Amino acid sequence: MAGLLSYLLRRILFAIPVFITVSIITFLATNASGNPVELVLLGIHNRTPETLAALNAEFHMGEPIYTRYFLWLSDFMHGNLGQSLYSGTVASKILPWTATTLELQIPALLLSFGIGVPLGVFSAKRQYSKSDVAVTTTAIFGISMPTFWLGIMAIIIFSLNLHWLPSFGAISAFPPYWWGSIPSDALAHLILPLSVLTLVSLATYVRLIRANMLDALRQDYVLGARASGLSDFNVTYKHALKNAITPVVTIVGLSFGSLLAGAPALETTFSWPGLGYEFVVAATSLDLPVVQAITMIITIMVLVANIGLDLVYALLDPRVRIS
Repeated sequence: MAGLLSYLLRRILFAIPVFITVSIITFLATNASGNPVELVLLGIHNRTPETLAALNAEFHMGEPIYTRYFLWLSDFMHGNLGQSLYSGTVASKILPWTATTLELQIPALLLSFGIGVPLGVFSAKRQYSKSDVAVTTTAIFGISMPTFWLGIMAIIIFSLNLHWLPSFGAISAFPPYWWGSIPSDALAHLILPLSVLTLVSLATYVRLIRANMLDALRQDYVLGARASGLSDFNVTYKHALKNAITPVVTIVGLSFGSLLAGAPALETTFSWPGLGYEFVVAATSLDLPVVQAITMIITIMVLVANIGLDLVYALLDPRVRIS
């Protein structure tokens, strides 16, 4: 247990420089014009003296840039995410946006992992068969197609042509609700973006599990297990898969990060009101406090996810605790 806690502490300490680096890049990028107030004013039509004074106070324009950075970072660490130019405090909005994004991202991650692992095993055990070719071809298609393109195709087919599912939003603004109730309406809105996101991330797990299983099934310990009379199920899932799946844990963290990175494209395609969609809206309207806050929140989510997966990896393979 002490070794595990020491490993966890090291991972947390390693994450701190990443967080600080991203915060510096985010702050400098949103202050690239030299005076962020002038950039923000481009998106405001009613430029009253009171508005100008409030913006100067918001961005601490009377201070040097390094002082402004530390003031901004201090405010962020104390939960003060700034004031949106159009919709109140950012802190009051960020939690619903985050929940809506996770409502889409976490099920997609779980589904892609839960479907990808057995498909990868199935494909590896039938190497070069027609079913193997079908699985790998579908995986290559999923990983090659842009998320927004798949989203548009899904909207055209299942919403515009077949009228089976809604094409935008997380829930209908007013009745009649899809399939008769609010919960079923929310489910109907979730299906299309969730299916697209699952298909895109599924390909990674299928290809990785297939490659790892092909290698594991040729190992001496698997051949020995077969020679000892163990069933095919036990050999495949209790011996080969146990070793083949361990490296996939690392990919889960990378997949979560890539899903969040692709959130603006997917969420904008489906008008899904999560962090990605709101980031695009804020960037378009030059709402810099919202852009800064969403960038940092996504950074924290990715770092926490990777620390959690590092912990799982250490539990599965104790050797990494001393590496």
